[in-house]
Amino acid sequence: MSPVLRRMARHPQIDLRVAYCSLRGAHSDYDPDFATVVHWDVPLLDGYNWVDIPNIGTGNESFLGLCNPDLWRLIRRGSFDAVLCYTGYLKASFWIAFLASRLSGSVFLFGTDANSLSPRDSRSWKVTLKKFLWPRLFSLADQIIVPSSRTRELMRSLGFAEDRITLTPYCVDNDWWTAQAAQVDRVAMRSAWGIEPDFSVVLFCAKLQSWKRPGDLLEAFAAAGIPRAVLVFAGEGPLRQTLFQRALDLGIADRVRFLGFVNQSALPAVYKASDLMVLPSEYEPFAVVVNEASCCGCPVAASDRVGATADLIAPVNPDFVFLCGDVPALTELLRRALSDPSELARRGQDSLRRMQSWSARENISGLLEAVERALSRARAKRAVAYNS
Repeated sequence: MSPVLRRMARHPQIDLRVAYCSLRGAHSDYDPDFATVVHWDVPLLDGYNWVDIPNIGTGNESFLGLCNPDLWRLIRRGSFDAVLCYTGYLKASFWIAFLASRLSGSVFLFGTDANSLSPRDSRSWKVTLKKFLWPRLFSLADQIIVPSSRTRELMRSLGFAEDRITLTPYCVDNDWWTAQAAQVDRVAMRSAWGIEPDFSVVLFCAKLQSWKRPGDLLEAFAAAGIPRAVLVFAGEGPLRQTLFQRALDLGIADRVRFLGFVNQSALPAVYKASDLMVLPSEYEPFAVVVNEASCCGCPVAASDRVGATADLIAPVNPDFVFLCGDVPALTELLRRALSDPSELARRGQDSLRRMQSWSARENISGLLEAVERALSRARAKRAVAYNS
């Protein structure tokens, strides 16, 4: 959100105040998913007005993990027209913000990035609970904000009318990614990886977690048998040793590179030096790496479970979307895609052009529209109550 917040702070129609319930991620900390200490090397807190609200909660994933009572005072005294909440409803602070907004007359906007009711752990009882709970929960929003068209379809399936839902595209700082990629020496980057300039490079860029299914890509790459091709894993996680051992077993370890955790400032070079990124995830509400790679001119193939497919991949490269878990289909996709380097490069440019209409500009425009709809609805309700 940081690039969007900086742009919002400069917008003439917005007087922005950001309240953080936690600064986790803004400072060095051990990330169990990456299995390493992470300190992001790009500015996260610069360029907008923000405040750190003390958390008296546990800091874990429980309901009381985020409990920020001072949100109450901030919202009640702030005279805000609108409160946009990005803290999930399973945290106490969400409900503090909701109740404070209601009593203050501020419209309250929230949503989800989910594109289906299925949870990551595949427990069926959660689907049943969401079918009952979510229509009631999201009816509390004065306007539902969604980051993708697939989430919008989910909200429609729950019975919400079109005018209650506003698309606010999940975006990155497109200009920064494109500018950084333009400065990359592609040949030098590949040389640093021990890869010849004319080799094809397939990239996996994500945490090495089971639900990302990196093993599917490894198996498909081995089965494709593409000469003069290398598979690069950018990311860290518990599956690293398993993947390395499997590469040895398949006899392709010399054509696989493990980069480990790659920080933000180094990622544009990784995307630029690659010919195709593949994301085989079985659970992926959106996948911002699709935005990043596309801004760097690297085309993306992804499973049908990845939320970004409908908005960023299918519109330009529909044949780069494959059925999750279908390794033979992914194998054939790799063979076809890597058979024509010039065509693959053209697809990368198509991906880059797609990003011109999926940016912070559209995100902020959507937010303004969402706030105006919520305010109009609130004014209409007050008028009816007054006339009654």
